[in-house]
Amino acid sequence: MQHTATLQNIVNERIILLYPLIVDLDGTLIHTDMLHESALRAVRDRPLDALRMPFWLAAGKAALKRRLAARSGFDATTLPYNLPLIAWLHQQKESGRTLILCTASDLSIAAPIADHVGLFDEVMASDGTLNLAGRNKHAALVARFGQGGFDYAGNSRADLAVWQGARRAIVVNGTAALAAAAATQCEVEQVLPAPPRGLRAWAKVLRVHQWLKNMLLFVPLLAGHMLGDLDGWLALLMAFVAFSLCASTVYIANDLLDLESDRQHPRKCKRPFASGVVPVWMGVALAPFLLLASLGLASLVGGPFLAWLIVYFVLTCAYSFGLKRLILVDCLTLAVLYTLRIIAGAAAADNLLSFWLLAFSVFLFLSLAFVKRYAELQVQMQTGKTKVHGRGYFTTDAPLVQMLGVTSGYASAVVLALYLNSDVVRQLYVTPEAVWGAVPVMLFWVSWIWMKAHRGEMHDDPLVFAVKDPASLLAGAAFGVALLLGSVALPW
Repeated sequence: MQHTATLQNIVNERIILLYPLIVDLDGTLIHTDMLHESALRAVRDRPLDALRMPFWLAAGKAALKRRLAARSGFDATTLPYNLPLIAWLHQQKESGRTLILCTASDLSIAAPIADHVGLFDEVMASDGTLNLAGRNKHAALVARFGQGGFDYAGNSRADLAVWQGARRAIVVNGTAALAAAAATQCEVEQVLPAPPRGLRAWAKVLRVHQWLKNMLLFVPLLAGHMLGDLDGWLALLMAFVAFSLCASTVYIANDLLDLESDRQHPRKCKRPFASGVVPVWMGVALAPFLLLASLGLASLVGGPFLAWLIVYFVLTCAYSFGLKRLILVDCLTLAVLYTLRIIAGAAAADNLLSFWLLAFSVFLFLSLAFVKRYAELQVQMQTGKTKVHGRGYFTTDAPLVQMLGVTSGYASAVVLALYLNSDVVRQLYVTPEAVWGAVPVMLFWVSWIWMKAHRGEMHDDPLVFAVKDPASLLAGAAFGVALLLGSVALPW
């Protein structure tokens, strides 16, 4: 009996090998959709293509895909591949099974991906005339292998039409409802669940931790000693939410437009869009909603705040679309964007900004912008690269970037010292001599930040690093104590 069962298992395995395994690409083999990514790259590199796409689509979806594929190159080695599926495909390949990549993406995209994976015996894809999806894919596979003559791995409801002609279904990255629907078409052999997409993933999409930067909106109120201004606090709270939603809009747009660069970065490759945890189409849909909500709140704040928010949005878009690729200009733009938060905060609270605060902010934030870029150069040097992808810097520029950043940081301390010797300080502080303690604290913190960056211990964003670094938090507390002591009468 045991011998008979063994023979039957061998026969069954050989029968299975007679059925080719057909694998979908978008959302199955890779955690993204190449049509969506091609459209994003086209809009980024040639914005006028957004106006041409409807005319290309009029000629058919396959024609649109061919046009977009021809106008937007990609690196097959950096795509977010479905590693559990690939591991399973390796097992199928080693058993002698024929693997075929069958996708609605254009052949010029599918072929390099298949070459990189190195598992497929053949590639079937859209060719500029036929869009190989849904019913078209079903018809092509049944015509070639016969009804029930193949197994198919797919991920969406569009694949239900293909499973109608398949022997078995492998449901990849699908919901339980999709697996149940696939079971009504054919036998479900295996279900490979999608990566978890919870609140943490959406927090990363919105970059909630980056909202800390928008605390700069409150600086003018604090610097002007207007802590009792309740109307100002209420306006600033609304302004904070508006700025945060606007910033999240820009972060989403920046992540979508910077997919290739992020995927080549050892840490940024784990971002939701770069890793494929969140589909890019969701980002495209979410960004306009966040922007409208931001502008609506900003209009409630009143005054010139809405105008400054629009200036911030336009400048951040300019940064995302091109300024970040220009050496030095990118860091100057980041410094201005930080400073715009302080200007917008003054507009929301309806108080005046001093020359000293603006000058101090520009130099300090320019130093932090150089820290951010220097940290990126350090990472690229560690990986053996000579140029930062999507930026204008070479890794050999790191020493000069470091020098410019340290100089800018010390310049901010000089501006602070000059401010403490001005008549404004004597009007705001009862004991201005005590405020001088803020200068050595500032010098220490700038030196500390650059020391950590030099040692390769800096987070990509220095402000995020600062709120987690004990020494930075102590320096901030010491700075606050100096200002507090200057506000009270001391017995000397």
